Amino acid sequence: MVANGGRHAITFNGEIYNYQELRADLAATGIQFQGRSDTEVLLSGLVRDGISYINQLDGMFAFAVYDEARGELTLARDFFGEKPIYYVFHNDIFAFASELQAFEFLPNFKRRISRQAIAEFLQFQYVPAPNAFYDGCRKLPPAHSMVVSAGGLSVPKRHYSFTTGEHEEDDRSLDERADELEDILLRSLRRRLISDVPLGAFLSGGVDSSTVAALVTRRLGQPLATFSMGFADAPDSEHLEAHAIARYLGTDHHEQLLSLPNPEEVARIAANLDEPNADSSCLPTFLLSGFARTRVTVAISGDGGDEMFGGYGRYFDCQEATALNRDRIEAGTWHVGQDYYAGRLLIFPDRELRALMGSDPDPVSARVWELRQQIDNDQRPLLNVLREQDVNNYMPGAVLAKVDRMSMRHGLEVRTPFLSPELGRFAQALPVRSLAEGRTGKLVLRRLAARYLPQDWMMRPKKGFGMPVYGWGEQRFRPYVRSLLLSQDCRLSAWIDPQQLRNYWNGAGEQASFYQLWALAVLEHWLRLHEGVPA
Repeated sequence: MVANGGRHAITFNGEIYNYQELRADLAATGIQFQGRSDTEVLLSGLVRDGISYINQLDGMFAFAVYDEARGELTLARDFFGEKPIYYVFHNDIFAFASELQAFEFLPNFKRRISRQAIAEFLQFQYVPAPNAFYDGCRKLPPAHSMVVSAGGLSVPKRHYSFTTGEHEEDDRSLDERADELEDILLRSLRRRLISDVPLGAFLSGGVDSSTVAALVTRRLGQPLATFSMGFADAPDSEHLEAHAIARYLGTDHHEQLLSLPNPEEVARIAANLDEPNADSSCLPTFLLSGFARTRVTVAISGDGGDEMFGGYGRYFDCQEATALNRDRIEAGTWHVGQDYYAGRLLIFPDRELRALMGSDPDPVSARVWELRQQIDNDQRPLLNVLREQDVNNYMPGAVLAKVDRMSMRHGLEVRTPFLSPELGRFAQALPVRSLAEGRTGKLVLRRLAARYLPQDWMMRPKKGFGMPVYGWGEQRFRPYVRSLLLSQDCRLSAWIDPQQLRNYWNGAGEQASFYQLWALAVLEHWLRLHEGVPA
């Protein structure tokens, strides 16, 4: 889209949920519109205010706007990293795209992949921004903008930071906090429910998606189609809880119960990833998105609730381990950062990565060390430190990338009310007392949910939305991955010596977790499809 006689042009991926409000504000200043799209509103605001206009947006977006008179191209990404943007300088050409694999169509582009990229993926389950999987390519970090001109690239500038507070105690009651949260969520939902195509919601039976469904049906009074799926004979499947919630709320519920997947399904997931992502819930997210897309074009989800409100069990595991090791912390023989950025979050912690690769590249070691130091040197309450870490790293790197890629492959747009800037500012300021007690997290969200749903349902242990790990992973997936990586046509052997791979499978590989096996299988299939070469 162009404006001002062609001086300004924009390309835009995403949705601006508050564009109708912004349009009215711009029109009140005399700006005239040719249509009713959010793209035109976004461009008009950027022309008037420059990149600072981004602070008025509530949406998921990645855009590039060009000012011909100034000769400047500005790239920007949304507050939490829902939409991606990659860029590269190649043969004196600056290229950018919403998918990494788009660069494969550049003339003479080499699909070079470094050992560092392989190691980063195996540790984090994704390649952390600003790095990308292909050598020389980059991705703009969430909540950043960058200017490209004849003079080169500016240093990316942050326009929002999720920074948690330092308070344990709260001077407000939990009910008061829940009141404020309810108002914010309702504003966020009203914006995200605006749609001229069929709309529904994912429903897992957990606190986040159940609260969303309850607010839509009970507070906003809107009918809602809900969608869930489960695996037969999987004890950790949540479809029964989802069915009970849907019945209680009276939604138009659609449920898909699947048999345990074939190990070969991992190849289909790898084929739908522009950049490797080892989140094992890619498969159920892909299947659920396809199922929902048969009836709706937009789906509301509960993504972001665990990071925003402290819902992951690993937060409490780390807190308990910290309490048990106070003496060792003072003696310098035990480190909180090492505990968190190890088996609690990393797929292949240091020792296991070395067992697989023979060594871990220095830049990867430095990145992990930096994250661990951030935790060790932070004096704020540990729960706040950990959820800030996850909002800024794990959530955009693994969770949101998964949801975006898996849903868009079916043409399904997923919107989450938990990722509005207003809710982010509310959540980051919460004292620990409003977040957790003992091992129970998301207290303020649970208090809100209990206004519309049975309280005992909202206190059930978290199950998560993932693969049926136990039994299936051990009995069927391990032999599949072993044969994949020890085959003559193994692509990973271009980065890891074949003898090293055999040694791994004869040693540490026998005890590899399901998540490690999944990461290796995704990586191997992705490398086969994209025919990368060592950098």
